[in-house]
Amino acid sequence: MSNENSKWYASWFNTSYYHLLYKNRDNSEAKRFMDTLTQHLSIQQNETILDLACGKGRHSLYLNSLGYAVTGVDLSKNSILSAQKNENERLQFDVHNMTLPYKKQYNFVFNLFTSFGYFEDEEDNIKTIKAIKQNLKPNGIGVIDFFNAHHVISTLVTEEIKKVENIIFHIKRFVENGFIVKQIDFIDDGQEYSFQERVKAITLEDFEDYFKKAGLTLLEIFGDYNLSKYSKENSSRLILIFQ
Repeated sequence: MSNENSKWYASWFNTSYYHLLYKNRDNSEAKRFMDTLTQHLSIQQNETILDLACGKGRHSLYLNSLGYAVTGVDLSKNSILSAQKNENERLQFDVHNMTLPYKKQYNFVFNLFTSFGYFEDEEDNIKTIKAIKQNLKPNGIGVIDFFNAHHVISTLVTEEIKKVENIIFHIKRFVENGFIVKQIDFIDDGQEYSFQERVKAITLEDFEDYFKKAGLTLLEIFGDYNLSKYSKENSSRLILIFQ
C-alpha cells in the first residue's frame, strides 16, 4: 500500500485517545476465548503462534502465559513499543504491515478481534490472506476472528455518548460504500478531534472467495467465542479456521 500514514488506522491506533476509549475492553472474555480456541486446536507447547495485528498485545500476553511461543506484530509503532516492555524469550513484538508476509513461519496465525477489513482497496484484503498463507508452516492453521457483518448492520447503534475519564466521546455509526463506519468526535483541552474507524462489511462468502484466491481451505466456521455454530442472522462473530 502507498502512503500508509494517511490511512485512518495508522493515525487513530497510534493515538492515546484510541487506547483511552477502549481501555475497558473485556479481557476476561478474550482470555476465555483463547482458552477455548487453543484447546479446540490442540496447540502444543512446542508450537508457535503469530498474533497478526496484535495492538498492545493483550492476546499475545495471555497466550504466552499459557506457555506458548508467540510473536505479536502490528502497524502501530506506539502499540508495539508498549507491548515490547513485556517481551521475554518466548514472547516477541515487531512493527509489521499485515499485507506483506512476515519474516518467519508459524504453526498458527491468529488475526483476532476484527483486526481485518480496514483497507479501502479490496486487493489489500486478498494480499493479507495470501501473506497469512506464506506465514504458515506446512499444515499450519490460520484463524480469523471477525464480526458478523450481517448481524452488526441489523443491530447497529447509530449514536452513543461515552464518557471516559474527563473526555466525552460522541460516537455515530453508519454504513457507507460497503464499510461499517464509526465516527468519533470529542474535545480535549479546548481542541476538537475527529476520527473514523472504517471496516469493510466482509461476509462469509467474501472470505470464502479470498481463501479460494489464496489457495487456502476453510475448515470450520463458528459464531461466537464459545465456538458455537455460526448463524448469519444471530451470531455476533464470524470465526474462521482455515489451512
